[in-house]
Amino acid sequence: MATPPIERPSRERGGGTYGELMRNRLIESRLTPNAISLTGFALCAVAAVLVWQDHLFWGGLAFVVGSVCDTLDGRYSRMSGKGTSFGAFLDSTLDRIEEGIVLAAVAVIFSQAGDDRAVAAVVIAVVASLMVSYTRARAEALGVECKVGIADRAVRVVILSAALLLTSFGLDVLDIGVYVLAVLSVITVVQRIWHVRSELTRPAPQL
Repeated sequence: MATPPIERPSRERGGGTYGELMRNRLIESRLTPNAISLTGFALCAVAAVLVWQDHLFWGGLAFVVGSVCDTLDGRYSRMSGKGTSFGAFLDSTLDRIEEGIVLAAVAVIFSQAGDDRAVAAVVIAVVASLMVSYTRARAEALGVECKVGIADRAVRVVILSAALLLTSFGLDVLDIGVYVLAVLSVITVVQRIWHVRSELTRPAPQL
């Protein structure tokens, strides 16, 4: 008679026993979405200081990790049920500050090099990135979903991080990255304005 197979914990089925155990332990821990948001903010503040001191590799790396924390806090909030209205507000506010302070450090580098055109591009990138977020928030207050556009926060983080890291390896592309960031952010603002206009001026369906 054949011996029945022994059942062992499996890693399959979407993470299996071990994945579920780790997730449950995280949920039961004292870790909160706000703690993740604040950790991401602290890392981006460190990134800004490192970039200002011309340590572009470590600054770019800290910015990447800090931005990853910003993507995790929302997921953890939904998964754990620990999210609050204030937490969502804090997360959105810190996102804007994080991007702004790192770009401000980049502007200092260009200013010290006497590159006024690149400094102006940084200013445009900062203003446009704030407007990308504002247009979505204002649209949603009017009842219009507004996630359109080619340069959301994730895309902007990739562009800036890549520019910092590549420049640290000897490829002088930081100014190019900022120009691309500024142009794409402005285009995204225009795309969102057009989208909201189209939605708000669309004729009501006939009953």
